[in-house]
Amino acid sequence: MNIQANDPKITSWVTVSKDSDFPIQNIPFGIAMPPEKGPRVATIIGDQVVDLLTAYDLGLFEGVAIKREVLAERYINDLMALGKNACRAVRNRISVFMRSDDTLGAKSHADRLLHKVSDCELLLPVKVGDYTDFYSSKEHATNVGTMFRDPENALLPNWKHLPVGYHGRASSIVVSGTPVHRPVGQTMPPDADQPVFGPCKLMDFELEMGFVVGKDSKLGHRISTEDAEDYIFGMVLFNDWSARDIQKWEYVPLGPFLAKSFASTISPWVVTLDALEPFRTKGPEQDPEVLPYLKYKGEKNYDLELEVTIRTEGGKEKTVCNSNFKYMYWNMCQQLAHHTVNGCNFKVGDMCASGTISGKSRDSFGSMLELSWKGTRPIEMPDGTERKFLKDGDTVLLRGFGKGENGYRIGFGEAAGKVLPAVLPEE
Repeated sequence: MNIQANDPKITSWVTVSKDSDFPIQNIPFGIAMPPEKGPRVATIIGDQVVDLLTAYDLGLFEGVAIKREVLAERYINDLMALGKNACRAVRNRISVFMRSDDTLGAKSHADRLLHKVSDCELLLPVKVGDYTDFYSSKEHATNVGTMFRDPENALLPNWKHLPVGYHGRASSIVVSGTPVHRPVGQTMPPDADQPVFGPCKLMDFELEMGFVVGKDSKLGHRISTEDAEDYIFGMVLFNDWSARDIQKWEYVPLGPFLAKSFASTISPWVVTLDALEPFRTKGPEQDPEVLPYLKYKGEKNYDLELEVTIRTEGGKEKTVCNSNFKYMYWNMCQQLAHHTVNGCNFKVGDMCASGTISGKSRDSFGSMLELSWKGTRPIEMPDGTERKFLKDGDTVLLRGFGKGENGYRIGFGEAAGKVLPAVLPEE
């Protein structure tokens, strides 16, 4: 697909460092509050937030089929609902007025158009109606099955036949930078015969990617793997925080509940599938052969390097995981096809997460559960402490990007969250 805004030769009149996630070839969408201004649709180039509402008022979108009120919304849902072609035209026009030759004179309005990202408040970009979490990394599922079940039969019988998922909680999806309180709930201590109530002791992160739906489907309508990308607008980093001890006690027979619903953290910029086009790659071989509705053509995985860093209360950091989105056994198109095969409908703003993304090597495992192997292999931190699971005061930072031609990279920024102490209910 030839997309004008993806041209690797384009440079911007905004200075962009070589290691930036946001060169002019990215142009993600989000919601920003510049100083003394209300929420509006924005993008980012380098470390500069581009105010798209102001760009409209300056006439920079003249001839593009978009209305001012769409750019003045609190969420990007109405923008996504314009459709892939309209959003592609918006992204292409941004590429034109932000490129070095500046044919539309945008640079002369830089004082109105641009704001340092550090001066802006970045808000949750999407009004999420429904959220589904999948379980689509073979390595992660195998690790968990090995730890908690028979290592010789780590994968349950259905796992290679369908993308396993569960309905999550949309209301507790928060934007990067939002602190997360350690959850409380019931747990069953080892060798006890009665559950106890209190703070989670095994707080964990899960390295995931989320995709945002940008097109409604009808109740009773199935989305094929061939058509799925028409419905997927873009992607975010996704930390599906988990309380492992609460989960262990509650998950039989209906699966995760309080152990997952207390918070999920996403990155603030939705990176379009258009921008990720250069990073398509083949996925793992699927054996046994999948059923016809899950078959697909072409490259549906994406080569996106992912990492997780833990920052202690004292400010010391350690990268504990280096993984890649290309490891996913079940791709996004298969997930959407399976989700709708029974006629389940999607709405603009609905979100799906990949499930924990783990590779084959220990340093690519996407959760503390795996990295510490259920607490038996503590991770040494730079301040001399150890981590089996997360402690209060720890900040977890997810990062991810794809490497493009000419050295640029398309990235997501950060999905960061600090663990705060539990808030106990009053007696």
